[in-house]
Amino acid sequence: MEIKEILSKCDHTQLSVTATWSDIKALIDDGIKYQTASVCIPPCYVSEAKKYAAGAIAICTVIGFPNGYNSKEVKVFETEDAVKNGADEIDMVINIGDLKAKLYDKIKDEIVAIENACNGKILKVIIETCLLTEEEKIKMCEIVTAAKADFIKTSTGFSTAGATREDVTIFKKHVGKNVKIKAAGGISSIKDAEDFVNLGADRLGTSRIVKIVKKENLL
Repeated sequence: MEIKEILSKCDHTQLSVTATWSDIKALIDDGIKYQTASVCIPPCYVSEAKKYAAGAIAICTVIGFPNGYNSKEVKVFETEDAVKNGADEIDMVINIGDLKAKLYDKIKDEIVAIENACNGKILKVIIETCLLTEEEKIKMCEIVTAAKADFIKTSTGFSTAGATREDVTIFKKHVGKNVKIKAAGGISSIKDAEDFVNLGADRLGTSRIVKIVKKENLL
């Protein structure tokens, strides 16, 4: 697989709690240079990032991150604020406790409310697969499909583990045809990236692929 194709599927990511505006600018510069799908950044930097990028790359941010247990109303406000500030893509975290409690309608209603707040921007739903049973993963495929979100996403990268090949395989089998897949967390090599894409991932949440390309002068 061509490295440019892999890069075009990467959400080049910097979500560290210590990230400064200088770090975000460097991320944007690299995202533009290497033509990644987007840069995924903390909400507090969206407005500045949108102005700095000047339309050269999509700006993605996170909602209810990383634990997902904010109220629906707070997540909707976060989304509206992010979109107002210029976010092109929204990655939200579900309430995992609600999933454990089998409150499926509540989860769907929250996703739909956030989808509406996105005002046509791309919505990715993070389900934190490392904390779920296979049954719960399959159920979330059904819920995300029913809620008409754009993507189902494996992980925040802030929990006990990231994306696995098994999780992407489950997603590919059980999501609706209009739902895409984002694998995130622990994608640390070109081989990892190729494997996830070949298994059906349309996006990759990672900062490491650009770092590898830079270090090894692959372009």
